[in-house]
Amino acid sequence: MSDDTLNRIAEALERMAPRGAAAPDFDGADAFVWHSDPDRLVPVTKVSRVDLDLLLGVSRSRDTLLANTVQFARGYPANNALLWGARGMGKSSLVKAVHAEVLRQDLSLKIVELQREDLPSIGRLLDLLRDSAHRFLLFCDDLSFSHDDQHYKSLKAVLDGGIEGRPENVLFYATSNRRHLMPRDMIENERFSAINPGEAVEEKVSLSDRFGLWLGFHPCSQDDYLAMIRGYCDHHGVTIDDDTLWAEAIEWQATRGGRSGRVAWQFFCDLAGRHGVRLRD
Repeated sequence: MSDDTLNRIAEALERMAPRGAAAPDFDGADAFVWHSDPDRLVPVTKVSRVDLDLLLGVSRSRDTLLANTVQFARGYPANNALLWGARGMGKSSLVKAVHAEVLRQDLSLKIVELQREDLPSIGRLLDLLRDSAHRFLLFCDDLSFSHDDQHYKSLKAVLDGGIEGRPENVLFYATSNRRHLMPRDMIENERFSAINPGEAVEEKVSLSDRFGLWLGFHPCSQDDYLAMIRGYCDHHGVTIDDDTLWAEAIEWQATRGGRSGRVAWQFFCDLAGRHGVRLRD
């Protein structure tokens, strides 16, 4: 094969190879979304979130996560956090609300959201953040893995391993409906079918062990459910008497087959629309 042919092949491969993403202007926004293929950080000018004071029934988790995040924003060591438990109880809302509260306290902290499908590219993302003077909160919502999913191996090295490890200016928060991020039947199957059950199960559940904070979220009581709705009404200026509100809210809950923070918000959106009230920023 001639040198000219080899040069043309080399040039074609270079054009096909993905180019490293350039770091954006981190001073231009407080929130970013990470996309791969091609790699890029997209600034978010307006984050969808609720006020921290409106997240009721999760006070212990709220205070713990806020303290951990403020600690990190001030330049001190802090723990990666896994928020797990009942769906619709404000796990992702709490992460975004805590970030807003940190900014309100005049502390600098950038939040970067990435999807579970983009975990294999997380090493390239960290390369962009490692040398920055800013501090970053990486956030992955609804994180979980199936039996044939190898994405969790990319995350394990970032959380607590690898030669480079997690950069000092990066913290990782994730939300999941599963405490160990794996389906329970998958873990049980490993116990009974693996040649060495103990090692097989340990491999699957060790990922969640690498989060220093485990914050559990459980189904809310009816009192908390009604208090959430009353809080939304007061905050957004919806005027309605308690008896009517409770009757309508409980009926809504019955049609949904359960209650949660998400159900409370969905009922309130319907209520505000019927009362002709626009939601405040």
